[in-house]
Amino acid sequence: MFRSATFKLTVWYTAIITALSLIFSIVIYHFATGELQTGLAHQTSRLYRDFPVFNGNPLLQPGADLDTGSHHILLQLVYFNILVMLLGAIVSYFLARQTLEPIEAAHARQQRFTADVSHELRTPLTAMKMTSEVALLDKTATNDELRTALNSNIEEVTKMNALVNNLLRLTKLDDEQTQAGFTQLQSGDIISTAVSQVANLASAKKISIEQKGTSAPIVGDRDALVQLLVILLDNALKYSPQSSVVTITTEGKSNDATISIADEGPGIAKEALPHVFDRFYRADNSRTKDGSNGYGLGLSIAKLIADRHQADITLTSKPGKGTTATVRLPHHAPQKSTEKDQ
Repeated sequence: MFRSATFKLTVWYTAIITALSLIFSIVIYHFATGELQTGLAHQTSRLYRDFPVFNGNPLLQPGADLDTGSHHILLQLVYFNILVMLLGAIVSYFLARQTLEPIEAAHARQQRFTADVSHELRTPLTAMKMTSEVALLDKTATNDELRTALNSNIEEVTKMNALVNNLLRLTKLDDEQTQAGFTQLQSGDIISTAVSQVANLASAKKISIEQKGTSAPIVGDRDALVQLLVILLDNALKYSPQSSVVTITTEGKSNDATISIADEGPGIAKEALPHVFDRFYRADNSRTKDGSNGYGLGLSIAKLIADRHQADITLTSKPGKGTTATVRLPHHAPQKSTEKDQ
């Protein structure tokens, strides 16, 4: 599809360049022949005036000289237009590729996104269908067995609900273009709120959350920044072993504040790190062997929130030694973004 579009766009660009070249060539030809005719007429008049002996000499043929000069000009313009058309075709191709490449990339991302969503929705739906069919076919199923089947279906519905909510958040973040809700904040307040939201998960796994450093001023949307830290904390807790420690470190600088969240989990392989912020990407078994599940959208949302705040978010990790997520937030209000996203 895009190959055909590239060809069509190249043809259109080349046609426009050629048409403009022809228009200018016609104008140049008329001006050049006019100037040539005027110049020959002046030279002939001057020759007749200065040398009367040549008056009426058949050897002098201003008309023939004009035709020869006009023909030469026309020939040069034809060569010039052929060169312009060839160079224009080459330039047009590169312009067409530059025009279509972002569209092609966006189309590919949309196709991949649609396929991933379809796959992720199909999995819980298939599980619900199988569980319901087994329960219906078993005529001797007890109330406890039926209750177990219903609870399993409820769990799958909860997963799908979480997926849909995350997709809605992604859509909102993708469409957001202003920072109207940005206010002056303190990192300590954001961290405390985020920690309180993941307290139950930390308690269930007997993981202690330690905070280091002092609060620093930042600018942003409070709810969005809390959500960002909740995502990072949730990941850290989800992949941390029982009775381990998750450390939150805050460091304030002259232009920004840095918040780091370090866990003692299995870490992420080096080859997986460049892809952790991709939608629906989940690292290999080193991060999921404990049975933690998810849809691979959390870090994508975190990255979009950081982008909206013109903040930097990075993950560093060594397999077997844990992972550290670092967010660098500016003290000042970011400029309005005119870009689209990842």
